[in-house]
Amino acid sequence: MRALIFAAGLGERMRPLTDHTPKPLLAVAGTPLIEWHLQRLAALGIEEVVINTSWLAGQFPQQLGDGSRWGLRLHFINEGTVPLETGGGMLNALPLLGDAPFIAVNGDIWSDFDFARLPAAPAGLAHLVMVDNPDHHPQGDFILGDDGLLRDTGDLPRLTFSGIGLYHPAVLQGWQAVIGDAEGSRDTPPRFRLAPLLRAAMAAAAVSGQQHHGHWTDVGTPLRLQQLEQRLRATGA
Repeated sequence: MRALIFAAGLGERMRPLTDHTPKPLLAVAGTPLIEWHLQRLAALGIEEVVINTSWLAGQFPQQLGDGSRWGLRLHFINEGTVPLETGGGMLNALPLLGDAPFIAVNGDIWSDFDFARLPAAPAGLAHLVMVDNPDHHPQGDFILGDDGLLRDTGDLPRLTFSGIGLYHPAVLQGWQAVIGDAEGSRDTPPRFRLAPLLRAAMAAAAVSGQQHHGHWTDVGTPLRLQQLEQRLRATGA
């Protein structure tokens, strides 16, 4: 199995911290955010990781090297000055990810989730890790049913997508029909979000999920980074 780390965001909400450093390379408890992911992926036995980049892209290979310090082989994709969003970035990375299911994780989150808890393969097109809604996202994203399937509508409380998922490449099949003429969809390479494809797959009962009850932080602001730093220092992580 291979993995994809989304690291192409512009980090606009994190300025001035991201004026000279890409958000996934910001350190927490002495370790860049992206390196926490690399450590956990290596512990799972992953050998190849694709990292898509944009803002200050050259810093990633400078900081991470070829991945050998973790027993990994890293592949960097520079998406240019305008990131391709999650769907476009995943589609652009498919030639390096292969035909088998792969893990994808947002480079700007921190979590103690153990990737070994993921299934060996998604039962359908995707399997997403969900968390309780944080204060900054109280409305949540999707509903996790008692049957283990995720839905976009229903009577149960919504949970927040953690940014950690297991995907089958087929989740991107027919993306044009779902995305339509949305801005960026006709660019080369195309730029589009993954969420509409996930919702379409959920409508076909093809997305499963699980809830993580441990620590998780979407490091979207300097304050959240500071709070995460304080928590990890306090717990000795």
